[in-house]
Amino acid sequence: MPIEGTAQVVRQLPRFNDPNLLVGAEGGSDAGVYRLRDDLLIVQSLDFFPPLVDDPYVYGQIAAANSLSDVLAMGARPTTAMNIVAFPDNELDLAVLSEILAGGAERVQQAGAVIVGGHSIRDKEIKYGLSVTGVVEPERLMTNRDARPGDVLVLTKALGTGYITTAFKAGRCPEEVLQGAIASMIQLNTGGRDAAHRAGAKATTDITGFGLAGHAIEMAEASGVTIALDVQALPILPGAEELARAGNRNRACRTNHEFAASRMRIEGQPDEVRLEMIFDPQTSGGLLIGVAAERAELAVAAARAAGASTACIVGTVIERQPVSLLVRG
Repeated sequence: MPIEGTAQVVRQLPRFNDPNLLVGAEGGSDAGVYRLRDDLLIVQSLDFFPPLVDDPYVYGQIAAANSLSDVLAMGARPTTAMNIVAFPDNELDLAVLSEILAGGAERVQQAGAVIVGGHSIRDKEIKYGLSVTGVVEPERLMTNRDARPGDVLVLTKALGTGYITTAFKAGRCPEEVLQGAIASMIQLNTGGRDAAHRAGAKATTDITGFGLAGHAIEMAEASGVTIALDVQALPILPGAEELARAGNRNRACRTNHEFAASRMRIEGQPDEVRLEMIFDPQTSGGLLIGVAAERAELAVAAARAAGASTACIVGTVIERQPVSLLVRG
């Protein structure tokens, strides 16, 4: 989960005036982009977090899929990855770490990349993730700053992982609900990336710790537009609504809501729990893709054919309004 206030700290850092730095830390971009040649860009990102599930192999898969997602969201092909590990080797058997790394390696291999090394430290709390480098041709680069009025928004994964993992940690999550969330979290966003390319999309972002609302606002503000979301259209993981109604919210859901509150307007009377889903922090969530209206159904069909079975249209991009996000019930 990102540290609250990180964006404010980043804005105070000195800017790097390199003409080959095409996307830096500003604008809430998913990854950095640097031009190596006129016809080749490298895309870099890093992510890691503590375990969300008990199975170390599955935890490794989830963390790796989440780390790879930022590079995929930029339209790139992951090429290399480096492990980032914090582990209490003086308290836990190293066999646990081996399983975590094996799970991560499986997802990296599935993404078509290779692990070239990494770094580990001793820590009381387990943490794992990847630093990922990818490559992309300039004409295939996608960013969160290229949404245009008239675009239709496609979301490639269902929401609700925050409610589900919070309930699991409290011992209140049915096993079948947890397994549904795990299947979603370990799924790579390669299908979403390829669907976006096929539909000619230029605007994408992946939905992770800031929730759908937070990442949609980042896209809107980076692009100079307003995003309108249809709450009734949102795909939600099986069982997540029931867990939300039972109060299984975590702290990040509240802070995501606080961040969005002054930047959004609600129209109509959306169901309270479905509305709260846009603030739920996602782990290894889907891609939010802005695509020309006449190609939106193509993007949905292509994503579903690639395994993103819940991909659907969730909103539109409109001319800039006084707020960054409109939420319609």
